[in-house]
Order: sequence, then C-alpha cells, then structure tokens
Amino acid sequence: MARRNVPDQSPTLRGRRLAAELMLRREATSLSREEVARRLEWSTSTVFRIETGRSRPQPGNVRALLELYGVTGPERDGLIQLARDARQPGWWHSFRDVLPNPYEVYIGLEAGAAAIRDFEPVVVPGLLQTEGYAREVFRNGARELDREDVERRVQVRMARQEILTRADRPRLWAVVDEAVIRRVVGGPDLMREQLRHLIDSAAQGRTTIQVVPYRAGAHAGSIGPFVILQFPEPADPAVVYVETLAGDIYLDEPADVDCYTLAFDRLLAAALHPDDSVRLIEQAAKDIT
Repeated sequence: MARRNVPDQSPTLRGRRLAAELMLRREATSLSREEVARRLEWSTSTVFRIETGRSRPQPGNVRALLELYGVTGPERDGLIQLARDARQPGWWHSFRDVLPNPYEVYIGLEAGAAAIRDFEPVVVPGLLQTEGYAREVFRNGARELDREDVERRVQVRMARQEILTRADRPRLWAVVDEAVIRRVVGGPDLMREQLRHLIDSAAQGRTTIQVVPYRAGAHAGSIGPFVILQFPEPADPAVVYVETLAGDIYLDEPADVDCYTLAFDRLLAAALHPDDSVRLIEQAAKDIT
C-alpha cells in the first residue's frame, strides 16, 4: 500500500486509517463481518471493533484478516506496518489516569490534523489558553477535580499546544463569542494576560482568531462549541468533535461534517474581520477593572 510521508502522524490517526482500510478490503471480497468471524473463529464483535477503530488489532490479527481477503505483497506488508505504528503510545499515554478514553481519541486526532476550526462561545479554545487560565477553567468546571487532577490536566493542555510550534503545524482558525473575551476568568491580571496571549497568537502565521460581537445577535453558534478537524491525507475524512458531560461525540459522516462546516462558515460571516477582532480584544483588555 503506497502512503505519502506525512510528518508526525499520530497513532490515533494511523489506527483510524487502518480500520477503514481493513473494512474496504473485506467489502471487496463481499464477505460479511459474520462470515469473517466464523472463518477466523472470532466473535463478530471483534471484527466490528477492529473495523470501527474501537480496538487496535495486533499485527498477527491483521495478517490473518489480510490472508483471508487475499491481500499479499507490499500492500499486505504496508498494512501490517500500519498496525504496528497504530499501537505505538502517544505522548498523552502517561496521562491516562486523568484523561477519559474519548478525550484521548481527540488528542490523537488533533495531533495529526492539518487544519483545526474551533468555535467556543464560553471559554478560550484550549490550544490558545494560558496556563493560569486553563487552571481556572479546570478548577471551576462542571467536573469536581482534586488539585492533583487539575494540575495534570493543565499539563496535558500545555502539551497539546506544542503542535502549534511544529514546522508542520496545523492551520488554526478559532472563532469565539464576545462573551469569551469579556468574561473575567481568574481575576483582572490573569485575564489581561490571557487576552494578550490571544493578541500575540493572532500575530503568528497559520493562526486566525475572530470574534462574533454582541451586536451580531443570534448566530449559528447557538448549538454550542464544536471543533472540525481536517487531515492531510484524502483517505482520512474530516471529523467533528462535540464535547458533552454525557460523553464526547465524533461525527465523520459527510452529511454531518457538512452541517457543521456550514455552521462554521456562517459564524465567520457573523464575526468581525481578524484585524477588527484583535482590536476588540485589545479594547476588552483595557476595559478590565
């Protein structure tokens, strides 16, 4: 299987691609999941979990599947190597004690993204938060966390931001409601520091920040926060991530991604121009008392 060299791909993205490739190979043979499970003496749920990316199969299991599907030569070797790569732990593995599994998935996808479009109506997007601001968000969030868990999550958030320092960093487009820059989190000094950080971030290449002003009235962000992740390889479809208290939601069906993409485009239309947004952030910093 020919694969272009994409720098610093995350194991999560590799696992997602492996799942899609294995399902395509099965469908090409016209075998059902039940028939594959019967022939390999596996449970049907095992095949389902492999094809949906809910489990990362051992290379030996991938080899067995490919033999059944008649895949040989370099194509087989490439997929088996992909299985090995997908099982490598990401940097976030050491934080598994404080990270729910769905959030681990998000970090892995984010690490391999080529473009990130993030809408936040209440707080500064995680990739743009200062350490002090992030600490206040975790400390006063919906989940009750002890001091150690708060600090560990702050560490994760700061580590996530390192993707913005890479040579192959993703394109970040952040749209926030004006409430985000007006709500004083952690006191005046801390909030001014956060707003200055937003201004500095907006001055960097490949980061765009836009504010939807109060005067825009009702807007497409009434559905709540969401993130659209796009990847460098056409084989990896875009994903919409929606975080809820009841569990995180991942949407990759084209119709669902299109709905959120349209909502983001409408938010851009309602938002101030990037230069005007920076001026409003500067004014918000001056208005803090």
